[in-house]
Amino acid sequence: MFDVIIAGSGPTGAMLAAELRLHDVRVLVVEKEPAPASSMVRVVSLHMRSLELMAMRGLLDRLLERGRRRPVGGIFAAIPAPAPEGLDSAYAYLLGIPQPIIDQVLEDHAIALGAQVRRGCAVTGVEQDDDGVTVDLAGGERLRSRYLVGCDGARSSVRKLLGVGFPGEPSRNDTLMGAMEVSVPQEEIAATVAEIGATDRRFSVRRFGEGVYSVVVPAVGVDEDRTEPPTIEDFRQALRAIAGTDFGMHSPRWLSRFGDATRLAERYRVGRVLLAGDAAHIHPPIGGQGLNLGVQDAVNLGWKLAGQIHGWAPETLLDTYQAERHPVAEAVLDNTRAQTQLLSTEPGAQAVRRLLTELMDFEEVNRYLIEKITAIGVRYDLGEGPDLLGRRLHDVDLKQGRLFDRLRQGRGLVLDRTERLTVEGWSDRVDLIADPIAELDVSAILLRPDGHVAWIGENQQDLNDHLARWFGKPAARVR
Repeated sequence: MFDVIIAGSGPTGAMLAAELRLHDVRVLVVEKEPAPASSMVRVVSLHMRSLELMAMRGLLDRLLERGRRRPVGGIFAAIPAPAPEGLDSAYAYLLGIPQPIIDQVLEDHAIALGAQVRRGCAVTGVEQDDDGVTVDLAGGERLRSRYLVGCDGARSSVRKLLGVGFPGEPSRNDTLMGAMEVSVPQEEIAATVAEIGATDRRFSVRRFGEGVYSVVVPAVGVDEDRTEPPTIEDFRQALRAIAGTDFGMHSPRWLSRFGDATRLAERYRVGRVLLAGDAAHIHPPIGGQGLNLGVQDAVNLGWKLAGQIHGWAPETLLDTYQAERHPVAEAVLDNTRAQTQLLSTEPGAQAVRRLLTELMDFEEVNRYLIEKITAIGVRYDLGEGPDLLGRRLHDVDLKQGRLFDRLRQGRGLVLDRTERLTVEGWSDRVDLIADPIAELDVSAILLRPDGHVAWIGENQQDLNDHLARWFGKPAARVR
């Protein structure tokens, strides 16, 4: 019997598996696809908060080797605006990287930590009782675990089997995206793209490699069958409709489509079954937030679910997963709705876009929107307190090394400049470092395993109360 079965081995599922293995949770990941996706799949962007999480778990260098850094400015509705000075992160850039590389790095990381991954295993049934969950797989196999987490994408089987509502808006506009060769000179393509792209920012044709171009073009209509990829003829029709030419496109490397459907699961948890990533929320890819949102779900959930399994979690800890992440997803859905409107070619939308472009000349506006898109502005509601409470702490210098290096094991951490505090009773779950931390004008702080500040103060009893709130009873009293 496993402690947790995870449906889906994409970035969310793999990251969650790794987070659970940091706490010695027995994990099985089941993936319906028999093999990983081709390396010739779209490039995605890791945002500042996700880069911080990768650094916290020692994964960032592996990704930097295979990605390309890009400026963080101009990511809100593709409105050109430079990044403001002094963004609150040591990783103030975007990392463009093919998604299969992220998938592989995270899956390898989870396996190295001891997670099991089985491919070609589609979930077909879910039953739960007071002691665990029974998972049926295609082919008739039945598995048993204490918890199940659906990380199986927008068409999540787990969500459907649970009967969880997925309200929102269906796709009204499809966009085609792919990589292929062309038969016309690059200068002709550049001139056409410059003319059309000035008003229609859903259209682009860019060099993707030697003789290969990346094409993004609004589709002709909305395809009801989203399980089938588009054809090269679909691309030709769409290009002729918007550009008057198909540029002689041929020899596709890969073809895909995405819509602007926007939906949010009514619940992230039903008993012993939880949802994360695209299984819990979908939205247009404007601003590149989807993958990042799922990875951040996983890091929020992992240590809480591990605490539940090992018996030290306070009664309400697992419920804070939905309480914290559902509002974050709501905010992402809203900002993608707004960005979608700003990409419209309608006169009213273009007028609003021009006005917002002027407003983004104000550094405060530009900074606010960048922090929103990249998730470094997220603040969980942890009660009354200083502004830092509930926010993530950026990577700071310590007397010995960097903060994120001390968070690699997914444990809590107390930074104490008073040198009077202790985590006795919680030292199996929480570390303590006596450090002045020149960057922070606080006596002491408690960091959760996801890097968010859970307490600020200097009183031992107050610290004990907050340790109990997030990490349960002291070890002597844990069954």
